[in-house]
This record gives sequence, C-alpha cells and structure tokens, in this order.
Amino acid sequence: MRFVLRILKALALLLVLLVITAAGWLFIRPPELLSVGDGYAAKIVCSNVFIAGRGTEDVLQDDVQAPGNPLLRLVRVSVDRDNDRVTARFMGLFAPSYALYRGAFGCTSVPDGNFEAAANAAPFDPPAKMQANDALWPEGEGTGNPADGKIAALLADAGVAGPAMRAIVVVRNGRIVAEAYGPGFSAKTPLIGWSMTKTVNAAVLGRLMLDGKISFDDDNLLAQWKNDARARIKVSDLLGMESGLAFNEDYGDVADVTRMLYLDPDMVSLPANAPMEAAPGQRFRYSSGTAVLLSRIWMDRVGNAQAAFSYPHDALFSPLGMTSAVFELDARGTFAGSSYLYATAHDWARFGQFLLQDGVWNGQRLLPEGFVGAMRTPTAASNGRYTQGQAWLAPGGPSAAFGLPEDTFWLTGHDGQSMAIVPSANLVVVRLGLTPIRLDYQPQTLLKAILAAVPQSGEPKQQAGSQQKAQPQP
Repeated sequence: MRFVLRILKALALLLVLLVITAAGWLFIRPPELLSVGDGYAAKIVCSNVFIAGRGTEDVLQDDVQAPGNPLLRLVRVSVDRDNDRVTARFMGLFAPSYALYRGAFGCTSVPDGNFEAAANAAPFDPPAKMQANDALWPEGEGTGNPADGKIAALLADAGVAGPAMRAIVVVRNGRIVAEAYGPGFSAKTPLIGWSMTKTVNAAVLGRLMLDGKISFDDDNLLAQWKNDARARIKVSDLLGMESGLAFNEDYGDVADVTRMLYLDPDMVSLPANAPMEAAPGQRFRYSSGTAVLLSRIWMDRVGNAQAAFSYPHDALFSPLGMTSAVFELDARGTFAGSSYLYATAHDWARFGQFLLQDGVWNGQRLLPEGFVGAMRTPTAASNGRYTQGQAWLAPGGPSAAFGLPEDTFWLTGHDGQSMAIVPSANLVVVRLGLTPIRLDYQPQTLLKAILAAVPQSGEPKQQAGSQQKAQPQP
C-alpha cells in the first residue's frame, strides 16, 4: 500500500511539474497559433466595440468564439476605454495580443505591444467627420416609399437570406427597394466587409489614376524590387492577383495571411519580401498581401503622408456620401486594403451603385473610363473567375450555372459578405453577416430570388455620363 501511495505521489508531482513547465512555456514562448487567435480576438472586439458600438461580450461570443477555431473559446478579452485599448489572452493568461483604437482610422492590431509607435503612425489631423442627412437615399439616409412587398418577403425568408444574416439592402433603379437586418443590427450599424475592402481599395487607386499619378502599366513599384525580377510586376498584375508573388491565403493555420494580419505590425513587409513563384501574368493566386501592397503603392504616389491618409475620404467616401466609412490602418500606417473597411449596409450599397454607374456620381466621373470595365473583365490566369480590378466574376461558379445574367459581377468577403452588381437589371444587392463557409451558403440563391421578383424593364437607368467599357484603358 505504501508503495502504491509513493507511486501516486510521484505521478502527482510529475503532473504538477508538467503543468508548471507547460504554463511557463506558454507564458514565455506561446505558439504562434495562440498569438494569431488572440490577435484576431483583440482586433475584432476593438473594431466592433469602438466603431460599431457593440457590447464586448456579444462580440467575443458571436464574432470570435462561435464561428471559429475551438481554441478561441478559451480566449478572454479586456477593454480599456480610458486608453482605447483591447487586450486578448488565451485562458486569460497566455499569448497576450493587443489592439488600439485611433479615432477616425478605427482599430489596429498591435502585435508587438508598441502602442507609442502605433499611435504615432496615424496622423493627428484626421479627415473631418461627415454627417448623414434625411434626404432620400443615396443623397441621404431616407428610404422614401414603402418597401417592395415581394422582395421584403424574400428577405424575411431565412433560407434565402442565409444563416446569421446581419444586413441586406436591395437597390433597384438607384433607390433602396427593400432592406432587412438581423437581431441587434440596423441601418446605422457599421459592418466589416472583409475582402470586399479589396475592391474599394482598388477604386481608391482608380481615383489616383484619374489624377494621372499612377497607371495600369506602371512597374518598378517598390524600392526593394528594383534589382530583381519583381521590378517587372505591373499595377495591372497586382490588380488581377497575378503578380507571380508567393503568398499563402490559408486561414486554417499560421499562414502568410494570418501572419500579416495578426503577427506583423507592418503588413507590407511580408508580401513586399515574398519570392517570385511565377512570371507576372502567368499564375492566379488570391492574395490579401497583394491588396496591402496596392495600398502602400497608391499611398506613396499621393505625394505626402497627410494627403495619403486623407485620400480615401477626400477622393471617394466624401463624394459618395459614405458618412460611416472607416478604413483602418495597420500599426505602421498603411491602409489595410485587404480586409478592414467598416461601413453601414447603406454605405456599402452606395459603393455598389457607384460601380453600377461606371464610376460616375452626381454627373461627375470619379474613376477613369474603362476602370469599372476592368472590374468586370475576367483574367485568363484565373480561368475567368477573377477580374482585372480586384472583383469576382464567378466566385462560386459561372453566373449562367446559377441562372443569373452574364453581366453580374461580385464583391465577396470572409464569413459571407457579398455584393452583387447586375447592370442589365440595374440592381445592387448587398448581403452582410457572419456566415462561415462551412455552412455552405451561396449568395447566388438570394440574388436569383430577387431577380425573379423584380420586373424586367429593358435597359438600366444610370446617372448621366455613365458609360460601360469592356476593357481597362492604361
């Protein structure tokens, strides 16, 4: 009996030592996967609390823990409203990661904990806050006439709207004809677009093209590419996701994309130093790193830092009346053009209507002729799925396979964000939510149902000066 007790005591001591050793290891050198999870939690909570005004625990449970890796259920967060900071720790103890709120520029991950550098990277003179008004949308926030009953009924059908829908806005002939919101969300709630941000970022670059400061054919885009094969990469190669740069977009583990978003305070560093895996124009590789590179490139071309920080607001959001838009920066001052634009569903719909009108708004051309045409023109390297302008032509298969008009093109984003633009029907459909890919929801279902419910009325009515081009004009 004494022998057995000695064995049990030894095993208990060994177990305690193992726990202490494991805890010490997690405290001193936590696995990168835990740091990624904590970084994701800190950033998502920060943006939703400070930008969207949501409750901390609601965001943690609904946005971080419910749809993600089971390890995220062990993450705990704290919000320091006095210093505009969020801290996330695994089990409340390990792999701390941080996010910082910077006013008009939203939140940023601060993986190195250097809050001073992150604070100083954002300008002290942010763009002036725009105020919404009650005029009829898109001039203001008013929706005017009662909603189209047929479409409203469709949006109320969970099978059509999809699981965990947060907002749907349907725009027909330039006016909102129906909208719906999930519990706890409204027309005033800014929502993340995830990779729909890429197309907005491309439009910001397009505004700079109109000013003659950049073109599709520009190469020698970064100083570190000057003396190697990457110097041959053109702006058009980056816009079409066919730069030839290696980049791993796998969100299931610690990959290039998660390392860039949650482990590196300078998001530009990883994609800018990526090796070539193919000649430019020869291989399609979807890459959030590519979008961040485009941000850095257009910011450098603006002319000075303060003007670059204000450029999305001054050149795009203000003219379109996107009063809620918050385009977030990384911790070193580059717009996170891959992922981080928050806006209300009404403002996302404004951007869609802007593209429907070929980059013309209130009679003023804001994008070069042919630029939206590039967004609708498929690349050969993507087998017709992706376009020349950071948009999708066939995200889940050809439009014809879903019974949709051939001129349909898409913005899509992580966890079920989508925007369908159908010029032939003069239709824009925005759908935002928290719908992981494992739920197998396809936004084409929603679009097809809406198209079946709207009357067919021939040629679309667009604003004066709107023209559709088939190809980009360098």
